[in-house]
Amino acid sequence: MTYKLKKTIILVGMMGAGKTAVGKALAAKIGAPFLDSDAEIEHAANMSIPEIFTRDGEAFFRARESEVLQRLLADPKKSVLSTGGGAFLAEANRSLISAEGVSVFLQADLDLLWNRVRHKETRPLLKTRDPRGTLGKLFTERAPIYALADITVKANAHYSIDKMASKVLEALGTRPDVLETS
Repeated sequence: MTYKLKKTIILVGMMGAGKTAVGKALAAKIGAPFLDSDAEIEHAANMSIPEIFTRDGEAFFRARESEVLQRLLADPKKSVLSTGGGAFLAEANRSLISAEGVSVFLQADLDLLWNRVRHKETRPLLKTRDPRGTLGKLFTERAPIYALADITVKANAHYSIDKMASKVLEALGTRPDVLETS
């Protein structure tokens, strides 16, 4: 089966939901370019995201994140785009994403997210006294906003990356305005 991507697919969700890994696998399955907004920010700043947070703060980072999203979504070549966990929270970003592509929420439960992020030092928002509690608070605050995505695909701890990408592809199959098959 061959695929023609008509709109950029934007993966959204919490840190640890698998946006980058699943995005790469999905892009490979459909023969589309893969982009990662966090990697683009790091490249433009010549710094890691934790370094940006430390030096310039979260507000500065969020502004750069919005600029990068605008640039990536303006590209006429359609792609699979992984976003940072906070990118979808800003109403302006959601509007842009809605206008230029289709949002796919990778919905993972809190235990799965914690198991994936607890040993990573690259999560600036979790550099607190109680990282699990912080993750839970972020999860509770963000869930209703992520639920605004065009498509929701539920993650399962037993799914491989390839299986999760297949689940996303299956969900996109209901959207001929996004993905055409032949």
